[in-house]
Order: sequence, then structure tokens, then C-alpha cells
Amino acid sequence: MLVAAVPIKDLVNAKQRLVPTLTGAERAALAAAMLEDVLGALMAARLDHVWVVTHEPAVATLARAHGAEPLSEDANRGHTAAVARAQAEATRLGARVFLTIPGDVPCVTVDEIRRLAEAAAAGAPVFAPSRSGLGTNGAALSPPDAMPLTFGEPSFDNHLAAARARGLAPRVLTLPGLALDVDAPDDLAALLAASGSTLSARLVASWRTSARPQPAGVSRAS
Repeated sequence: MLVAAVPIKDLVNAKQRLVPTLTGAERAALAAAMLEDVLGALMAARLDHVWVVTHEPAVATLARAHGAEPLSEDANRGHTAAVARAQAEATRLGARVFLTIPGDVPCVTVDEIRRLAEAAAAGAPVFAPSRSGLGTNGAALSPPDAMPLTFGEPSFDNHLAAARARGLAPRVLTLPGLALDVDAPDDLAALLAASGSTLSARLVASWRTSARPQPAGVSRAS
């Protein structure tokens, strides 16, 4: 059994680092679009379960609309706690592989998700770095409780060190689509420049061509 988990706190307060660039409504719309892109890729990868770990009813509704299963939390406890909640559930169900990716990687592809899931083996967890090399944008464990996962930069190096400390042999997969997490204004430009068509990129492009003042992170030559 292959299980994937996407932790999402909420949409209304999402992407605080984009506050100087986007309005609250725009940040919420972008967070929802990115989650839709991520879920689209995950569902197309045909895993056994795709969970969205959340406390927010609106996020749960969006997850169900895209064929994913909400895994409820009793409070917004953060990325690390949400992933631990999903790991425990995957272990309870006897899953062979557990993988997790964030909800703000709209360029992730079906092939990347399959590669991440297929690379995990007993004693060999797999980690995919963020574009900066500091964060962990993908992790795959077999079994799901092979090790705890802790997020927040520099989580990538921390995960490798933690795995080795447990006698595991971590593998690294560099996956360009998965690496692009949209957190800061310059990430918006990278999203627009990325190959492929995503709902998120179309949304940001629509702001670029509207009459509203141009956000610093999305202005670029035609």
C-alpha cells in the first residue's frame, strides 16, 4: 500500500511571506490553486491513498472535490505534527510506503511522485530537497515509521543526518518540479518561468495582465 500525505494548515492565512506582494484574497486563491495542482498530480499517480491533513473545513472540502481523503486534526499544530499524524495512520493501516509533499509545489509531476514513491526501501528513506537546498519538499519512508520527520529549514540536511544516526542509508532525489515551492515573491517569477501548464501559473499570469498594480514578484518582460 502506497500512501501520500499533504499537510495544509489553512488558506486564509497562507503564504505570509507574500504579504508585501499579494492581497489576502490573492494569497488564499493561490494557496487553493497550488493545492489543486498538487492533488491533481497525486491522484494521477494512482496511489492507494492520498490524504490532506488539515483542521480547516474549507481545505477538507477542497480535498474531497479532487478525490483525496481529509485526515482531520483537532487543531492547526504545524507541518511536523501533521506529517506525524499521517505517519501514525499509515503505520496503523500497514502501508508499505509513506510519502509526503507540501501543498505549495504546483509544478510537481506525476512522474516525480512515482519516482519518489518507488525509490523508498527498507533502511533507505528518500528525501527530495527544495530549490534552495535547505528545505525538504519530498520524503518517502518504508515502513512509514522508519524515522520521525521534522520540517523547517535546514530540514533537508537535518533529515539526512537523522537517518544516518538511526543506521539508515538515505537517498537523495533532485526533482525540479517538486523543488519549486512558492513561498516568496521571487518564487512567483520562477513559477511563471517553469515549463508546463498549472492552474497556479495561470492564476498568477492573470494578475500580471490585469489592471491592478503589478506585484514585484510577478513583473517581468513579455
